[in-house]
Amino acid sequence: MATSVRRTTLTLPAAPLGPDNPLPALQSGHDLHRVHIPRDAGLPADMARQIGYRPLTSILPVARRDGYGRDRRSTDLDALVIENDRLRATVLPALGGRVYSLHHKPTDRELLYRNPVLQPAAFALNGAWFSGGIEWNIGATGHTTLACAPLHAARVPAPDGGEMLRLWEWERLRDLPFQVDLWLPDGSDFLHVGVRIRNPHHHTVPVYWWSNIAVPEEAGTRVLAPADEAWLFGYERTLRRVPVPESDGADRTYPGSSEFPADYFYEVPDGARRWITSLDAAGRGLVQTSTDVLRGRKLFLWGTGRAGRRWQQWLTEPGTGGYAEIQAGLARTQLEHVPLDAGGAFAWLEAYGPLTADPAVVHGADWAAAREAVAAGLEAALPRADVDAAYAAWLPYADREPKEVLATGSGWGALEAARAGFPLPGTPFDPATLGPEQEPWLALLRTGELPPGGPLPGPAPTAPAWRDLLESAPPGPATDYHLGLAQWQAGDRAQAVRSWERAVGQGVGARAGPPILRQEPGGAGAGPPPRREVPRPAGPRQAPCRSTAWPSPSPRRANRRGPPTGTRRPATRWPRRPPRTVRPPVPGVPRCPPSSGRRCPHCSPPAEPRRRRGCWPRCRSGSPPRAASGC
Repeated sequence: MATSVRRTTLTLPAAPLGPDNPLPALQSGHDLHRVHIPRDAGLPADMARQIGYRPLTSILPVARRDGYGRDRRSTDLDALVIENDRLRATVLPALGGRVYSLHHKPTDRELLYRNPVLQPAAFALNGAWFSGGIEWNIGATGHTTLACAPLHAARVPAPDGGEMLRLWEWERLRDLPFQVDLWLPDGSDFLHVGVRIRNPHHHTVPVYWWSNIAVPEEAGTRVLAPADEAWLFGYERTLRRVPVPESDGADRTYPGSSEFPADYFYEVPDGARRWITSLDAAGRGLVQTSTDVLRGRKLFLWGTGRAGRRWQQWLTEPGTGGYAEIQAGLARTQLEHVPLDAGGAFAWLEAYGPLTADPAVVHGADWAAAREAVAAGLEAALPRADVDAAYAAWLPYADREPKEVLATGSGWGALEAARAGFPLPGTPFDPATLGPEQEPWLALLRTGELPPGGPLPGPAPTAPAWRDLLESAPPGPATDYHLGLAQWQAGDRAQAVRSWERAVGQGVGARAGPPILRQEPGGAGAGPPPRREVPRPAGPRQAPCRSTAWPSPSPRRANRRGPPTGTRRPATRWPRRPPRTVRPPVPGVPRCPPSSGRRCPHCSPPAEPRRRRGCWPRCRSGSPPRAASGC
């Protein structure tokens, strides 16, 4: 029986995800993976280069997904089933393509940790994430922003003549398309997964990928990998090399032997077969293997302490067993990002299936013998040569066009395809997927300006190409607001603040501006009444300002100081650098009111040059002032 793909409905108690946060995610949040590297750590050269290579400073252009709750109700979820006569895999395309279940028919065993509820928690880079199954993490260090987002899904011909399920989407943190092909060869006990990440741009892009597999954590469960050493990241933000299996007085290959959460990144020797497995006390469990491109292997455990147990209970319902995660990635550790050259691609094949080994050897004191027993069992069940052959057979099918669309993702990939016309065979981003979020940006591409109403604040594009388009567009509240987001994402924070000042100056009281920049007089949430314009003489170097108020350095300080008193602070000091160049004035835009409480360098005349203390006697004695002395 070759692979068949069909639709079904999965009913689970699920908490609603709720709406995304409309405010821009300017800060990246609390990064648990910032790391201190000791001087004697002895990092390999490639690892040292890739740690800290182009980390994220924010999650723009993605919006925060923080509207979820904990009121779980029975919910019908669209699911896709991939099945042959040995295995049945259940995939949730609307939730990041998560493989929710992998059931082995001959033994009637569930190979994955299958969470009985869908309970989001703030673990993804943008917020909502849920535990269980196999997830595909792409983007940057952490759980992907697509964890609770829909992916495109379709039927595609498989290499063995059956059907293959293809998942694909445009990852917005790094602006990269990716695809995940899943199929079950005829008579095989292993789910085959072909993954490809492409860089269609003309510049190098940092890439992050880790396949996370949740497995049951039972008494006696042991995780094995072909390694004698591991890199331990224990959330005290240090990375150090430790021996495997025993370190700090305990066998850390048993998740139940650790009290605190920890990451163990196994140092798999070059040339060794890449695999990782989790086996129970009877020597049965799941094994994952891959081609050599996917080099990293990792064990994540919550620990048996109070905090770890509490988190596991928070993610599911009472009475449910715990879980650990075995993972596979492109780099040694999850602190690294791998550069992908312009026009290049990363592609590999993974396989997931059952494994049985002698429990006396697997749980024996001889670590080398335990590894050899697992390696021999894996070679008998799925030879390494068969994995390489399956990868070679899949590559030509990676470009096959889908036969039937089964689910629809976002329209951002179609927008990027409309902008640059990227040739991406096998992963079509149909213009029909463009929705209301993309319509204003499609208008910007076609007309050179955003529509008068402007796009609502939300997950707008911030890539350099869109920044160029916004800088060339006619100014307006929406244009300046989104230009500020693109400038902030590029690291030009001062210019971003100026763009937002212009947006506020044009948006207050204007119904054409986005709601976040608009104040309705007397309406709900309206701000204070407009300040009275006080006439003041124009100085010789005075230029009109396009902002209505000079912002306070921080809201906290403004709150301590209280509201402006209505009088301008005396200009006691002026920097000696040349005045900043301001953009041309826009008709109808008011100048900065003197009652703003602070001195605006765009509007106030320059103060008298300040004399240096050392030259006062000569100035008082009548000697001519010198420009170099500042007199």
